[in-house]
Amino acid sequence: MSAVSSAEGTARAVLSARVPGSKSLTNRVLLLAAAAVGTSRIRLPLVSEDTLAFRDALNVLGVPVESGPSDAYWEVTGAGGGPVVSGARLWCADAGTAARFLPPFAATGKGVFDFDASGQLRARPQLPLFEALSGLGADIASAPGGTLPARIRADGLDGGEIAVDSSMSSQYLSGLLMAAPLTRDGLLLRTARPVSRPYVDMTVALMRRFGARVTEGGDGSFAVAPGGYTATDIDIEPDASTASYVLAAAAVTGRTVRVPVLGAGSLQGDVRFVEVLERAGARVRLDRDAVEVTGTGRLRGGFAVDMGDFSDTFMTFAAIAPLADAPVTISGIGHARVKESDRIGAVAANLRAMGIEVAEGEDWITVHPGRPRAARIACHRDHRIAMAFSVLGLAAPGTVTLDDPRCVAKTFPGFHAELRRLFPQHELPYAIRDMTKEHR
Repeated sequence: MSAVSSAEGTARAVLSARVPGSKSLTNRVLLLAAAAVGTSRIRLPLVSEDTLAFRDALNVLGVPVESGPSDAYWEVTGAGGGPVVSGARLWCADAGTAARFLPPFAATGKGVFDFDASGQLRARPQLPLFEALSGLGADIASAPGGTLPARIRADGLDGGEIAVDSSMSSQYLSGLLMAAPLTRDGLLLRTARPVSRPYVDMTVALMRRFGARVTEGGDGSFAVAPGGYTATDIDIEPDASTASYVLAAAAVTGRTVRVPVLGAGSLQGDVRFVEVLERAGARVRLDRDAVEVTGTGRLRGGFAVDMGDFSDTFMTFAAIAPLADAPVTISGIGHARVKESDRIGAVAANLRAMGIEVAEGEDWITVHPGRPRAARIACHRDHRIAMAFSVLGLAAPGTVTLDDPRCVAKTFPGFHAELRRLFPQHELPYAIRDMTKEHR
């Protein structure tokens, strides 16, 4: 990737973004710390609706999670295995990671565990996970179609060999992997090429950091030895998916934005989003411990890109794609249709409402250049839809009004205030201006 010259660096003010901790890292580390022997300190955790739902569920399962001053760290006193309690009612709220990571953990305990969630999360698929757990001997009763609510009658898991369908979500595989060291005999997991593979790599790296023995086979298998986890202190790096919004904002406003700590050494595959921005004409600098994007005043199109491995950021690029000088096609994102919303359909519908020509297929979207007109953006209670279109609103003043600006609290409660802090000279939708007052 190209580096910004020192002359340009001194002439252009560099805006340092305050991006909160990674949700994916925070909730994985919470689970691993909960299963470990000893007390783990999680520094700089993400504090948001999803992570608080996960933390609260662990408390219900008998795993204490204590907050340090101003939530600068969380301390988790591990159970040294599965849940401490012999039964619990668990509320996953909107957190997909809670719904996919906690059932395998509960299945390694003993007792009856009831899982439920919001209507939005109830609509998301769980069947491949439940089928895999049933294949390992767990007694599971779920809503029709294998969705929440669900009840698990747990008596521990022996382990063995199981196949899991990870074509819709890599979270099924991650949840089973993290529970595997808690089985009596270990686990051999087989899967075809999972979507969002970098998230699986993240899971395996964290498991090893907590002491698990994981071996990857050339046939797509994972062999996990029994033995549990050991408490580990860990720092949570900024969320790469969330960073995509401020970095895209730099690209479309001609500013320079730097995200400290998040860099080339990140465990998060979504840091690859900057490759797409660079291809679209932005200047990118990716160091070991920071990433920086500078807008050049021009957004290039005329290319296709597979964003399947970092699909949580595809909406960020799709939302600003009308500003490019030629069409762009984003592919490999079919699994995004079963996230918090049908994300391909939601992006396409909102862009069409703004007068932009869009074509879409099962796993792709093509966005044509155009001048966005004013529209009320349907967020579908999806934080990523709200944040992605907020970036377009910076570059196309007066065009964007969010119907649900508060949905960003799922992962970034202070998003609107941070956007205003970084780009005070740019007009924001009135709904966003109202929201900034809540975070001052």
